[in-house]
Amino acid sequence: MTSLSFQKEISSDNIASLDVESLIANYHSSTNQNEQASIIKILAELGDEKALDLLVDVVGVEVANHCQGNVRRVAARGLEKMVISTPDAEKKQKGIDKLSWALLNAEDWGLRYAAAISLGAIATIEINYGINTILDQAMNQESDKIVNERIRMILNM
Repeated sequence: MTSLSFQKEISSDNIASLDVESLIANYHSSTNQNEQASIIKILAELGDEKALDLLVDVVGVEVANHCQGNVRRVAARGLEKMVISTPDAEKKQKGIDKLSWALLNAEDWGLRYAAAISLGAIATIEINYGINTILDQAMNQESDKIVNERIRMILNM
């Protein structure tokens, strides 16, 4: 794969045939933010745990513009798939830790919202990671009514 200029031609039918390692390499070598955003969206859709470290990094990146904020939210949702699907406990914890950080510390309410949804979905499958405690803590400190209501719904309160 030399470039993702073909990204508009990528459909849900052929997305699974993409090579995760090549996508990660293209992300790191690209200086085009739109191309990087497309790669993150594809990797999040694929949900392959090989991309977990990259998505963890993207969730934690400083936002310079609106596009990067959207990409961080997509990465947070992609982490959900990866955490649920990986058998590797260390990778699960790394993803959960970054989502927890995003929920409790990110300035972007949209990222906090995405992290809450992802953590809620993970908590329905992974019961040994203290996610409900994190959600409780977030609900007590969350100032945004929309994020707070989403957390309340996740906790069934």
